[in-house]
Amino acid sequence: MCVNYRPPTPEQFGTLGAFSELPADWRWPEETWKDYAAPILRAGRDGRPAACLASYGMVPRRKIAPDVKPFDTMNARAESIGERRSFAQAWRRLQLCAVPMAWYYEPCYESGRAVRHAIGMADESLFFVAGLWRDWSEEDGAVASSFTQITINADDHALMRRMHKPDDEKRSLVIVPRDEVGDWLACTDIESARSFLRHYPAAAMRDWAAPAASRKLTEPSPNLDLF
Repeated sequence: MCVNYRPPTPEQFGTLGAFSELPADWRWPEETWKDYAAPILRAGRDGRPAACLASYGMVPRRKIAPDVKPFDTMNARAESIGERRSFAQAWRRLQLCAVPMAWYYEPCYESGRAVRHAIGMADESLFFVAGLWRDWSEEDGAVASSFTQITINADDHALMRRMHKPDDEKRSLVIVPRDEVGDWLACTDIESARSFLRHYPAAAMRDWAAPAASRKLTEPSPNLDLF
């Protein structure tokens, strides 16, 4: 499953909805890894999409107790999203978000070894991935946000079934069509939300061999305003 992606740069957002006027002090890394800050959209208090800076992974590492074995929450499986402790409450509360991307990365084993592939839109446009968000209270009284991406089985998807090891279950992020993002964020019941958890047409996507991941950026700070 996807654990690394390329978010849009502030300059790429242009007139993309709620991102059209980004706060001047917003900063985030060029590649998003676990616990790194990245922009998302979620429903604002007025019901309209609102931009937010959040950390990747529903449960940040700093929120995992020292005596608990570390676990990852970058991806939420659609099949168990209402049962997993890390995601169930946000799912029941319909704390839905849309994660903007330029592309994301997956390993392709068609050559017999893992080759890092980038996956994006055929027309090279930005796109949104369905996710969940939650807030965390910090020791200084501030509130920080985090998010996860939702995945579905991709055994029958013409593009995504080519990714990961041959014997692994194939998974795919849920790409929300641009004109449906507002409806996704505004869902008022679980069944409506589940109707969005479907595949994006493979013909509208593309993949390409990408340079190997460079050494990950320096360890992220728990204070998102440092990015």
